[in-house]
Amino acid sequence: MQRTIIHFDLDTFFVSCERRLDSSLIGKPVIVGGTGDRGVVSASSYEARSYGVHSAMPMKLARQLCPNAIYIRGNAGTYSKMSKEVTQILQEELPILEKASVDEFYGDLTGMDKFFGCFKYSKELRQRIMRETGLPISFGMSPNKTVSKVATGEAKPNNEMKIEAGQEKLFLAPLSIKKIPSVGQKTFVKFCNLGIRNVHLVQKMPVEMMESVFGKNGRTIWQRCNGIDTSPIIQYHERKSISSERTYGQDTTDIVKLKTTITAMAENLSFQLRRGNKLTSIVTVKIRYSDFQTYSKQMRIPYTAADHILIPKTLELFNKLHNRRMLIRLVGVRFGGLTEGHYQIDLFENTQKTVNLYKAMDILRSRYGDHSVRRANTLGEGARTIGNQGNPFNGEPPILLAHRHQ
Repeated sequence: MQRTIIHFDLDTFFVSCERRLDSSLIGKPVIVGGTGDRGVVSASSYEARSYGVHSAMPMKLARQLCPNAIYIRGNAGTYSKMSKEVTQILQEELPILEKASVDEFYGDLTGMDKFFGCFKYSKELRQRIMRETGLPISFGMSPNKTVSKVATGEAKPNNEMKIEAGQEKLFLAPLSIKKIPSVGQKTFVKFCNLGIRNVHLVQKMPVEMMESVFGKNGRTIWQRCNGIDTSPIIQYHERKSISSERTYGQDTTDIVKLKTTITAMAENLSFQLRRGNKLTSIVTVKIRYSDFQTYSKQMRIPYTAADHILIPKTLELFNKLHNRRMLIRLVGVRFGGLTEGHYQIDLFENTQKTVNLYKAMDILRSRYGDHSVRRANTLGEGARTIGNQGNPFNGEPPILLAHRHQ
């Protein structure tokens, strides 16, 4: 049976999320990413792209190319929540769904033409997503994942495209070789050095020649250029970890600043767990020094989503890991081994008062934003430290400061 594979991609996803929150951003050049000079661009609107701005570009260069753009640091929690809205719709409508990333999805509609016109069905599904989420989305449809993904790219922005069975090679032939998945910048440069820029030249080459030049990956590229891809749709499953990282504007040895950052990340990730009805059993801390040497340490713990458990564990790992008197460039926290479940009261440790406090905090965060309620010792370097360093909360709920962003 001929396969029917669809590829959905949310257009300029982070930018679209920000525009959904603030309609005044529509039609203006918008850049989302690290706002410091050492940050990088996570996403840019089409208006900003016309100035040469693109993802992964250093923010400093983006500011030079597009000084009049609106720069937004972004909020991973917000983007994750909006992505989940789209995921839920697709799970309802597609027999098999693969979530390739926060803004990219594959679906297998094979056999559905007996009951629906697959392209018509997908067009209606796309309209439903835009109507219910307010997010622009494009899709490509073909007999395989590679051609569908390329078709989505050609359909953008905010459009759709179908490549009929048997037309895959003809569709791909005039395109740039860098539009083929797995052809990165280094591989593209290598192709250019060989005088090859378009897919049609690869289609004419013997596969053995591609393997001799590019190794095992050469056969994969040759097959994809010829519209051959038998890779299956991998059934969507929930993520197994969440993480947060901070790259400092200037490398630092300030232990107060470092612990403030670690605490704030652990606190926010704990909230993300509770909001997603998740529990974690693995805590990991990462440090990258100014010489780019990177170290990490992890520990297993009983399943939990409680700040007053996770923050001390995170700080404990940091204290064990931080043993070099060198400037630090980056710190990170990851909670792994995720499973479904609500945070339960530990009768030997917690009280109902503590659980009620978490509920109140989470309600405020859901209504006013992830950072609307924060611990006093995450508000800045001069903030008051609560408890001792080994266990800053000493088994008790922390002092909190609530504020609403204007």
